[in-house]
Amino acid sequence: MEESLVRALRTQRPQIRDRWEALLRVERANTALAHPDTLVHLLDWSLDEVLRTLPLRTQPHRSSGQAHAGLRADCSCGRNPLLHFFIAGEQALLEALVVAQAELPRLDPIRRDRAVTELYLVVRGLARAEVTSFCSLCQHRATGQVARALLPSA
Repeated sequence: MEESLVRALRTQRPQIRDRWEALLRVERANTALAHPDTLVHLLDWSLDEVLRTLPLRTQPHRSSGQAHAGLRADCSCGRNPLLHFFIAGEQALLEALVVAQAELPRLDPIRRDRAVTELYLVVRGLARAEVTSFCSLCQHRATGQVARALLPSA
């Protein structure tokens, strides 16, 4: 992502964090670990990771990586508390990026779209890594696999 846009996001960091937390609190928690008071402790680290990674993510030309920008993290049991956490963060960051882009009226539409794609790649990449790590410890997934293994064959 262009340095001017990354700088603008860093400038908006407190507002992004507040918006992320507000969006997180709107979502109904489906487990105790998904409660916003539990997840709020991950906000600073997650935001730091995104803002640290964005400048490293430059795509001068179309790449196959853009096809993966649409891939969100997935969880087979649906109980992973990080799913909604990262969706809320993605929305907060996208809103801030749109504000930053609006302040640059001469920003080329291709560069504008590339910045959005790069933001999705970074946020969704981090989300997939964290959700996958959490899912690897999931007792519901393991229980489901064990339960299927114990079923008598027909």
